[in-house]
Amino acid sequence: MSTRPDPFVHHPELRGEIADPLGSYFRSFTIDELAAKTRQMGLPGGWWHSDAEREAMRNQTLAGHRDEDLWVFAYGSLMWDPGVRFTEVRRARISDHARRFILKDIYGGRGTREAPGIMAALDTGAGCEGLAFRIAKDHIEEETQVLWRREIVGPAYLPAFVETAMADGVTKTLTFVADHDAEIIDAEVSRADQIRFLATGAGFLGTSLDYLKNIDRKFAALGIHDEEVTSLLRDTLAYIDGSGGG
Repeated sequence: MSTRPDPFVHHPELRGEIADPLGSYFRSFTIDELAAKTRQMGLPGGWWHSDAEREAMRNQTLAGHRDEDLWVFAYGSLMWDPGVRFTEVRRARISDHARRFILKDIYGGRGTREAPGIMAALDTGAGCEGLAFRIAKDHIEEETQVLWRREIVGPAYLPAFVETAMADGVTKTLTFVADHDAEIIDAEVSRADQIRFLATGAGFLGTSLDYLKNIDRKFAALGIHDEEVTSLLRDTLAYIDGSGGG
């Protein structure tokens, strides 16, 4: 009989809603794979961090944080497909950041320079509900390498430790926030442009609209409400209906 702790002991309702990390695509994802995909599709390349740059950022961030278990705050697809082994998951909230659709996809994932897409980033704001995953101390090295390959592909996010509220108190968690110096972060993007990008952005990962629809479905399954997600989806579908496009 296994003696490993049940990671869903505090939230059994999340069991079945979070993908098995060991089966995640992100455990084997590499930048070489991304480079091959962009060449194949004739998309611009070279915008990503080198492996050495990524590893230097990871080591700098984790300095002083390897002596005990590491908590990671997830606010987007990391919630349902973390790709990292975790010993515990908790519902969590940070009070000084919000999920904002300000990441303008121009590199071919869900949009191009000619027809940008848009995705979510964590930025300063009035609060954000999400999930916190606990990574065992002995697994920090391997699991954060996976995490960095997934979250720090190119300039877009910065790793940060933030105060995070969970049922048993407040703790610091690692998360990834919008890098305002990155070309693809547009913190001043208008509502009209957000809707247009969602309606028309598409690339090798799919459409920006499908990305938003998936977030809406997953949030419903996880029991997380985000008015920005709800209203953006409503307004984008109305825009598409009004324009006669799909």
